[in-house]
Amino acid sequence: MNQKDNLELDEFVIATVRKILPYGAFCTLDEYGDKEAFIHISEVASRWIKNIHEFLKEDQKVVARVFRIVPEKNQIDLSLKRVSDLDRRRKIESYRKEKRAAKLFELVEKKIGKSHEHVWKEMGEELVEKFGNLYSAFEEAVMSECSLDSIKAQEEWKSIFKEVASQNIKKPRVRITGTLTLSCSDADGVDVIKSILHGAVEGLEVEEEARITYLGAPRYMVAVTAPDYKKAEKAVATVFKKVKDGIEGKDGCVTFEREEK
Repeated sequence: MNQKDNLELDEFVIATVRKILPYGAFCTLDEYGDKEAFIHISEVASRWIKNIHEFLKEDQKVVARVFRIVPEKNQIDLSLKRVSDLDRRRKIESYRKEKRAAKLFELVEKKIGKSHEHVWKEMGEELVEKFGNLYSAFEEAVMSECSLDSIKAQEEWKSIFKEVASQNIKKPRVRITGTLTLSCSDADGVDVIKSILHGAVEGLEVEEEARITYLGAPRYMVAVTAPDYKKAEKAVATVFKKVKDGIEGKDGCVTFEREEK
């Protein structure tokens, strides 16, 4: 996996705990050539800590936030308490994808028969520049036949890249979930609601899928999956409109609360 160069303030990083002291812990940054950084005990958790060993162990990998960089002192300070659960999950997923993409690119290099440095310079750098990161390049290669047309690398190399992508990457899917809260004053309210919900998930595009699960009256979970967020958002809006139109036609009401992930 290629090492990153420019560490930025407020960036989320993967760090490995190397040495624990009573007042903090020294770490190395996995994505930055094992640069050394420090987590002060006051940045480990939001509450007061009596024993830092209750929170950190040597060789433990953590997601941390860079909150101070002092170049002239070669000092990098990290924080754990400034990382939300959502930030942590996103970073871990991003890091996992980066590592997988690096392995797949090694396979591309092997099939091409050239060194990492050569293939990276001739194709890898441009892929990252265009798509933001290597994993996204693999995803786009699966999603669109013409995604690599503007890449200047040899056609044979691009064909190999697409082949590796198609054999190892599933077409990306996104998922949006939320809670529908319904009420209906109709005498057959329960049956009315069931009928409306059943109809709401029908008629979506082939690549879109919606499921509604009973959580306990009057709440239902709706989960929509689609190839991208634009289509997922459109599907959610379609489902909600169908439910809203149906329930209001029966003197009922509905609200939708999206789950933040």
